[in-house]
This record gives sequence, structure tokens and C-alpha cells, in this order.
Amino acid sequence: MLPVIRRAVGSLEPTRWFDHDLDRLLSGFWDGADRAVTGAYPVDIREDDDSVYVDAEVPGFTKDEVSVSIEKGILSITAERKAPEQKGTQHLTERRYNRVRRSFALPTAVDESQSRAKLDNGVLHLTLPKVAAAKPQKIEVN
Repeated sequence: MLPVIRRAVGSLEPTRWFDHDLDRLLSGFWDGADRAVTGAYPVDIREDDDSVYVDAEVPGFTKDEVSVSIEKGILSITAERKAPEQKGTQHLTERRYNRVRRSFALPTAVDESQSRAKLDNGVLHLTLPKVAAAKPQKIEVN
């Protein structure tokens, strides 16, 4: 059976009624299902002689929703926002509750114990100091 798309007279602009009904129709396919959406976010990675720096955009996430780990030279950044418990009938859901995760091979060995992370205006800033063996060494010529 095909779904019926109907329009309430005067409820929406004539050009928008189809989009509205289609959104409502498609949202029914996910009712009761996990609505988590996986996505990606932009990241910049750079380094100097002393550290590796990572800037990752995670807009809308709080510091408690962001997780950073380094294992075997792989940096993983995960941000997850879970839907709050809701009582009653839900009529419209436009806010996204999702989980995003990115992993990167670091360009050099870093000292995880000295690493720092700061979340500022939706951008996660990581400073990952290089281990002494990975830092460039100057050799004096005699």
C-alpha cells in the first residue's frame, strides 16, 4: 500500500507542503529506532619541533561529551550527544543526537602523559608534546 500525502489547507506555503509531508512520512520509518547519526567534522593537524597540534570542530558538544584517546600512535576523538529522556508524545524532532568519531595516525611519537586538551567555542584544541627521541636533534660540527 502506498502512503497518502495530504495537505491541510492553509497550513503551509504551497511550495513547502510536499517537503513537510515527505519529512513526516520518512520520519515514521525511524520511529522507535535508534536515531543516532554518525558524522564527521573538520580537523587540522600541524606540528613544530616540539609538539603536534590538533584543532577539531565539535560545535554544540560540551567537554563532558568529548573523549580523546591515543593508542599505538592512533589519535581518536569521539563526541557524543545522547537524546534526553522524554515523556509524552513527540510531534517534531529536528535536533540531532549523534556520535561523531575520527581517528588519525599521528605523524610522530607523542608523550600522552603531557598532552593537553581544551574545548573553546566549539573547537577542541589538542597539544601533544613529542617524545624526546622524536624531536629533531642538532649535531654540532667541529
